Amino acid sequence: MTAPSILIAGIGNLFLGDDAFGVEVAQRLLRRPWPDGVRVVDFGIRGFDLAYALMADDLAAGGCAILVDALPRGEPAGTLYVIEPDPQEISAGDTADSVVDTHGMHPIRVLRLVSALGGQPPRVLVLGCEPSNLDPDLEGGTIGLSAPVQAALDGAVEMVESLVERLRAGDPLDVPA
Repeated sequence: MTAPSILIAGIGNLFLGDDAFGVEVAQRLLRRPWPDGVRVVDFGIRGFDLAYALMADDLAAGGCAILVDALPRGEPAGTLYVIEPDPQEISAGDTADSVVDTHGMHPIRVLRLVSALGGQPPRVLVLGCEPSNLDPDLEGGTIGLSAPVQAALDGAVEMVESLVERLRAGDPLDVPA
């Protein structure tokens, strides 16, 4: 059995505080060796590039994408979690929802763009980190990660490594939606 192709996509905007989480994780992951079929890309805010990468033949043939992003879910800042977007949530949007903001990126919108372009998104897991600050213009906000999100980087790298190992071993990974 051939291990599935895996795309690890760092997502985020360096100019919006903790939104840079996915970019920072991707930069750390790029310094590590990966087996054949696993690639790490820092997409930043390039939603169209990510949409086309998600439509690549190797991912369409049973591959998986791990999107790394700051996602608010109401937990304490720095909390890490893995979710799998519900395919119904992806298909529930209309054409306007597939428009990608050129100054930011939302994973569900990118997945809807894949569908709007006639593609079928591969299996997608999202490794999220609860942000403390997504806007450097807010009081106390700065460009760069807050202390709790900065402290979560090593744990996020370990989680990605574990996900890749489990996916390559054929573990079904039952994760919440």
